[in-house]
Amino acid sequence: MRRLILQAAALRPMTERLLRAAGLAPGMRVLDLGCGPGDVSLLAAELVGRSGAVLGVDRSEEALVTARARAKEMGLAQIRLLHAAADEAVDTVMADKRFDAVIGRFVLCYLPDPIDTLRRAVARLAPGGILAFHEVDFLDEFRSRPLVPLWQQAGQWLLESFRPTIAHPDIAGRLVEAFETAGLPMSGLFCECPVGGGTASPLYAWLAERVRSVLPLLLQSGAATCEEVGIDSLEVRLQQAVVAMSSQVAAPAQVCAWARKSCGEDSRLAR
Repeated sequence: MRRLILQAAALRPMTERLLRAAGLAPGMRVLDLGCGPGDVSLLAAELVGRSGAVLGVDRSEEALVTARARAKEMGLAQIRLLHAAADEAVDTVMADKRFDAVIGRFVLCYLPDPIDTLRRAVARLAPGGILAFHEVDFLDEFRSRPLVPLWQQAGQWLLESFRPTIAHPDIAGRLVEAFETAGLPMSGLFCECPVGGGTASPLYAWLAERVRSVLPLLLQSGAATCEEVGIDSLEVRLQQAVVAMSSQVAAPAQVCAWARKSCGEDSRLAR
């Protein structure tokens, strides 16, 4: 949970730009697929206001407990959270309720068939409804200039451990194709990457916690030893190494895409 919340702090500006560009507005009904500890749902709730509603779904009950506590603390009564798999929720949750937007961050890459899930979501979106997704390019890399070997190594540990567990590591680079195949041509997209440097960047903690989350896989694969990773001091060592080199560091590219369903889309899709 700490890793996801740290990650959200670094990614919020990008996701907020996506949701605003896509057209989230007060009064909308929003479905957040794979909501995790609630960061995207919380952001969406701020944008739709008290006249709107946000339903976040996730398969992790632990994540939902955290999300509920955070929503309560922030006084966001317009959020409801449900224990369900993201791809299944498109059928079970959307079957009897129309949503004005279906959104998600780092969710399509994990789905067995992301295009099929998008297609089913499009079919049940309200006329004028929005799809908006934020995905990371798992085929990209961590970078540093001047070069910081520890930053590069930690990023490599993370990506090499994550990639085998990701169903579609290339989906960030195929969002145009995915949206069009799902029946809703792209309205817009942009690409950014988290960058940092100096002593105060949140990226050191974020990368260290991400490595911590895959440490069992990393050790099992033999890619590194406990001593090489030094997980308990990794955050501090990353910060010290980057600051010592006056380096600027970057994480893999983030691709944000959105599309809007026209008012006549239901009849066209039915054909």
